[in-house]
Amino acid sequence: MDFGRSDDPRVQAQLDRLANLSVPQGRLGLGTIRALLDRLGRPETRLPCVFHVAGTNGKGSVCALLRSILEASGKRVHMTTSPHLVRYNERIRIAGKLIEDEPLALLLEEVLDAGEDLAPSFFEVTIAAAFLAFSRTPADACIVEVGLGGRFDATNVLGSDVLAACGIAALGIDHERFLLAPEKGVPKQPMARIAFEKAGIAKPGVPLVTLGSIYPEEAQAAIRKQAKSVGADLRERGEAWYCDDFNAGDFHLYYSENDVDERRYAAPALPGSHQFYNAGLAIAMLRAQSKISVSDEDIDRGLRAVRWPARMQKLSDGPLTVLAPDSAIWLDGGHNPSAGRAIAEHFDEPVHLIIGMLEAKHPGALIEPMIGKLASVNVVPVPDHDHHLASAFGPQAKSAISVEEALLSLPSDGRPVLIAGSLYLAGEVLRLNDEIPD
Repeated sequence: MDFGRSDDPRVQAQLDRLANLSVPQGRLGLGTIRALLDRLGRPETRLPCVFHVAGTNGKGSVCALLRSILEASGKRVHMTTSPHLVRYNERIRIAGKLIEDEPLALLLEEVLDAGEDLAPSFFEVTIAAAFLAFSRTPADACIVEVGLGGRFDATNVLGSDVLAACGIAALGIDHERFLLAPEKGVPKQPMARIAFEKAGIAKPGVPLVTLGSIYPEEAQAAIRKQAKSVGADLRERGEAWYCDDFNAGDFHLYYSENDVDERRYAAPALPGSHQFYNAGLAIAMLRAQSKISVSDEDIDRGLRAVRWPARMQKLSDGPLTVLAPDSAIWLDGGHNPSAGRAIAEHFDEPVHLIIGMLEAKHPGALIEPMIGKLASVNVVPVPDHDHHLASAFGPQAKSAISVEEALLSLPSDGRPVLIAGSLYLAGEVLRLNDEIPD
């Protein structure tokens, strides 16, 4: 895991403490995070209305879309997402701005001191710190991204009293070691089990908004069963709401509820057709709840203004892009088959792929969906992490010692370049190109 590095010695001292944390083998449940939050005065009960988002792919984009729409309406918004790309500060956004170094250092010290004997995990400390910061600064809304799964995720301490809506983005097979671990009383079919884990965020009386009809049937069934068991207000795409990205060639987002009252919005500024589903989910979450209001004009402005680094991001002019001046260079942190399919759909022509992938991930996740669209494959290390070598990606793959070397080795043929395979690699690319997320 990337625990982060900081130029501020006060922050670095706390990040070093975070790096020393470990989780007892096989520990499951919310007992530790609840105990930690109890010692901090239960800040999770004193938050502005919360939008809680789970999913395998796209949950970060949904969070970014929610934030952009809410801020377009003039709202002050807290947000916590993971992982960070370049700086740990990216995980905690207070009233629209990344937390600054001095308050971050003090916050982490307070949480780490409070839970020293509880052996909390890195993520549990981070979420406790985020909730504590959010409880101390006035705002209109909070957006909280699930870290892993949902049922046992540290964010799942949020109760019906603070929740405005929960959402589940696209589903796929990922983190199998944790999410498919054998357990009695849970679905055995892999996609049903994944859906069951994500739907663990459902709460009584709270809208649970999903992409419904795009999930496999067994996943839909698992979510419906979980929603019914806790008394959540299930709102599925294809039943309660609909969205599409075209209408007689008019490239906008079309949204309706109960197949009536169709509304036309701007296409989301995030590239990729899958972002229309993410935008539809964000809109449906906002419209399903009654704690905070936004107008159609706010939604339109938010969709036009949204940004989310390293998700099909076209790099700006910088120290890296100058190394391949004839090509557009795209960056994406995708690393599973679902992400690979979405990436493949984005390109109409062969691309030069520069890939770095953690050893724990399947090397074919991106390569296989892109067969027929690869002009070349260059494999680079993922800094400070165990990673696959070029041999894992097939005989056409070549090895490069760095992203810079890979870019310099490409022919000047004008074909697009895609750098992908790991969010850790994506963070390094942003740093090298002087595009630090703000």
